[in-house]
Amino acid sequence: MSHDRARTDGPAPALELRGISKRYGPVVACDAVDLTVQRGEVHGLLGENGAGKSTLMKVLLGLVHADAGEILRDGARVEVHTPLQAAELGLGMVHQHFSLIEPLTVWENVALGEPGRVDRNTICADVEAVGARYGLAVDPTATVERLSAGERQRVELIKALRRDPKVLVLDEPTSVLTIAESAALFEVLRTAVAAEGRGVILISHKLAEITAATDVVSVLRRGRLAFHCRTADTSAPELARQMVGRDVSLRAEGAALGLVVTDDPAKHLTPVLAGGLGAVPAEPPAPEASADVPGTAALALHGLCVAGPDGRTLLDHLDLEVATGEIVALYGVEGNGQATLGDLLSGLMAPDAGEVRVDGRPVSLDRPGALHHAGVGVIPEDRHRSGVVLDMSVADNLVMTDLRRFSGRLLMRRAQIRAQAEELVERFAIRTPSVDAPLRTLSGGNQQRVVLARELSANPVVLVAAQPTHGLDVGAIEDMYARLREAAASGVAVLLISTELEEVMALASRIAVISSGRITGVLDVADASPQRLGMLVGGEAA
Repeated sequence: MSHDRARTDGPAPALELRGISKRYGPVVACDAVDLTVQRGEVHGLLGENGAGKSTLMKVLLGLVHADAGEILRDGARVEVHTPLQAAELGLGMVHQHFSLIEPLTVWENVALGEPGRVDRNTICADVEAVGARYGLAVDPTATVERLSAGERQRVELIKALRRDPKVLVLDEPTSVLTIAESAALFEVLRTAVAAEGRGVILISHKLAEITAATDVVSVLRRGRLAFHCRTADTSAPELARQMVGRDVSLRAEGAALGLVVTDDPAKHLTPVLAGGLGAVPAEPPAPEASADVPGTAALALHGLCVAGPDGRTLLDHLDLEVATGEIVALYGVEGNGQATLGDLLSGLMAPDAGEVRVDGRPVSLDRPGALHHAGVGVIPEDRHRSGVVLDMSVADNLVMTDLRRFSGRLLMRRAQIRAQAEELVERFAIRTPSVDAPLRTLSGGNQQRVVLARELSANPVVLVAAQPTHGLDVGAIEDMYARLREAAASGVAVLLISTELEEVMALASRIAVISSGRITGVLDVADASPQRLGMLVGGEAA
C-alpha cells in the first residue's frame, strides 16, 4: 500500500520517502516503504519491534544508506548520507534512549556538535528562549545527571528545536514520562506544528497516544507498509490488529494499548490521554487467582533512607511489603526515589539507614551479591546500563548472574551454558538466530525477554520489575504482562516499579504511591482511580 501523492495544485509535502528498501543479508528491514509528511501534520508511525521503523528513520537521518528509494524535501530530491546533512536539510530527531552526557550541564549538552566557537551566554539564552516558547522550562546551568527523566526529555527537545527543524522525528517520546508530562509534551507538539508549519513523525507503541495526538497514521509490519489512513477514521483495536496481524483482546491487552480501566461504574476501557478514542466497553475481568498470603512478607522494606551526594534526600524512611504471590506496584512521578530503590534492590548501593528482609530474614546490603543469593531477581530500569552486556552473546547474558553453577576447575562449562541458553530461548520465546549471536542484534523486546528469562530461571523469591515495558511494542508488552502474572501465580512476590498508570492498574493487586522518597499511600487496585492516585503522587492524602 502506498501513500496518497501530494496534489499537484498544492504545496509539496514537507517530506516524502519513496520506495525505501534496506536489506541486511537475507533480512529485509524495509521493503519499498513510502511515507509522506505534510506541513502542519503529526504523522503517527506504528509497528512491532523489528517492523522496520528504526531502519526507516536511520535512512532519513543519514545513519544508514538505503539500497533503493529516494527522499524528497519540499518536492526536491535530496541525498542524505550523514546526520549533518540531515540537520542542514531541516531534519531532526529525538531518540528513545537519551543521548545526553550526564556529567555535563544542560547548555553544554545543547551545544555539542555546534561548529565554530561556542559562547556559554548565547547558548544559555537560547535554551531559556526555546524553553519559554514551547513550555519546556529547564535550568541551562543544571547538571544533566541531577535531572529527572521528564526534564531530560525537555533537554532533548530543546536541543532539537533550537536547530529549527522543519521535520521532527520523535521516537517513543513518552516512554519515561508520566501522564501529565506526556500531555504537556503533546501540547508543545501541537504548538510547533500548527503555529510554525512543521511536520512531525511520532513513533509510539501507545495507541492511545497515537489516536489522541496524530492526524494520520501508518503501520509497518515485517518491513512493509501494511496500513495507512487518517487517524480519525480508525481505532486503537484496528491499529493493534494491523500491527500484530491478528485480532487483539481488549481485556487482555488494554494496558498494552495505552488504555486503562477507569472508576466509571460501567468499567470502560478508555484512553489515558484526552482527545483520543471514545470509551470502549471492556470484557469481563479475568478471575483473580486465589493465593494464600502468609503472615511474613516475602519482601519487607523498613525505614530505608538514602541521601544523594549533594545531601538531597532520595529515600525518606520508606516502608513497603510484598507478599508471596502478590504483585504490588510502586507508582509515582519519575525522579521521586524509584531509581534509587531499584539500584538498592539491585545491590548497586546500600542505604544510610533501614533494612531489607527477604522471607523474614534480614539481608546484609553491604555484602556484594547478598540480595541475589537471598532470592531477589531484578529487571532493571535501563537494561542497557545495568541489565545486559550488548556485545556478549545471548547465551552468556542468560547465565551471567549465576556463573558459579557453570564453572569447572579451570574453565567455564560451555556445553552446559549452551544447553541452558537453548532451553531458556525456547521456554521464553526469545527470537534469535543463535544463542551465540551478540545480544545487540536482538530487538528490544527480545533483549528484555533475555533479562526476564535469566532472572526467573534462578527461581527467585522476589522479582523486582522496574519499568519492564519501556520501549516495547504491544506484542512484547502482552508477553511481559503474561510472564509477570505467571510468576506471581507460581508464588513469586513481584514488586512492579512503573510510571505507567495503565500498567499498574492492569497488573497490581495493590498500588503504593511514592512522592519525595516516601510512600504517601497504599491502595487496593479496586479502590484506586487516576484522581486518587494523582493526589497521592502530589503528596496529598487521598
